[in-house]
Parts: sequence; structure tokens; C-alpha cells
Amino acid sequence: MNRIDALEALASTRAIRRFTSDPVPIADLNQMLFLATRAPSGSNRQPARFLVLRDGPRAEQARQLLQDTFATQWAAKRRSDGHHEAAPGSARAKMAIAMQHFVDNFAEIPVVVLACVSRRHDHLIDGASVYPACQNLLLAARSLGYGGVLTGWHLLIEDELKAVCDIPDEVQIAAVIPIGVPAGNHGPVRRRPLADVVFDDGWGESAAWATDPPGTRFTG
Repeated sequence: MNRIDALEALASTRAIRRFTSDPVPIADLNQMLFLATRAPSGSNRQPARFLVLRDGPRAEQARQLLQDTFATQWAAKRRSDGHHEAAPGSARAKMAIAMQHFVDNFAEIPVVVLACVSRRHDHLIDGASVYPACQNLLLAARSLGYGGVLTGWHLLIEDELKAVCDIPDEVQIAAVIPIGVPAGNHGPVRRRPLADVVFDDGWGESAAWATDPPGTRFTG
């Protein structure tokens, strides 16, 4: 696979929800998780833990459980947010198609990582010690030619998922991250202009120096 540098990975890593059936070699998976553990954490406690679901009996059960709950929640969100009414060919319609494929085929994704953390404070503080590692994992996957997406739809069945995987009560599943070979492509991604999200000296004060590189494409 074509490997890329860190700056390109930062600019082009997008949420990948369609994967091929190609396996993820252990050497590449090991490197991704090594780089995930290089992320900073509060007081350098390194409380993040990663449970990898591949091809064991509990992995199969857990992936099917996740697929079922993801499909249920997407069906509700699709109706409530009006995705079913999106104009054919629009970005919204394409996203809905990708999401449907994602939830319909989740159990077949080669690798699913449960990013976990022991509860100490409130969720926001604990998250500061696990979500940087999740981003490192996604960037490492992108750099090695893979893709993934951080999801949180496991929360409704977290207790059941923890029971399947023998995860202790005091440990929280912070994110579910599927990883595999993308069936589509990565970036460049579209985001809001810097001028819309960066302020200078006070809230809402424009930052004249906050400019996007030439050729940047923006979200609608």
C-alpha cells in the first residue's frame, strides 16, 4: 500500500465506513496500536486500553451485537434527520448510502477496536486520556493505507457488550473503531473555513491570519 507522511494524513483522514474483505496483517495492526499508545494522557497515567476484535468466538458475537444496535439506531436517525428525503446524488444522500452499507455489513469488518478507559472523573476528563489515542490510531491507519471511523453507538448496549468481552465494570468503552482496507477513498476532506471557527483575543473576534491553503474545499 502507498504510505503517506503525517501532514498528508492529518489533512486527508476521513471517516471510512465502507471496507473491502481484505484482512489487516498483524504487523500493520501492531504498528497502528503502537502509535496509538504514543498519545499523551493526563498526568501521563496512560489509562487507555484497547480490546481488538478479529476472528475469535467473542469477537464474532460482539460484532454481531454491534451491527444489530448500529442498524437500529441508524434507522431511527435516518428517519428523524430526514436522510431518506435527501436529493439523489447529493452529499447527504451519498452519506446515507455509506451509513446504510456500514450498519448492514459491520459484522464483516476485519478489525474492530474497543477503546477503553477506567473511570476516574467525569466523561469529559476521562476522554482527554483516551480520545487522543483514538485519533492516533486513525491517523496511523490512514498513513498505512487503511481507514476507520470513531463511533459511539455502542452506549445503548455497553453493559451487554462488556459482558460478552469480559470487560470489568469499572472500565468504560469510550469508542468503537472499525478498521480495514477502504472500499472508497480518503480525502481531501471538506470542513468549515478557518475564519468560521478560529477567533483571536475574544470570542467571535475574527482572526485575520486564519486563512485556508489555496484550493481548500469547504463543507456545505
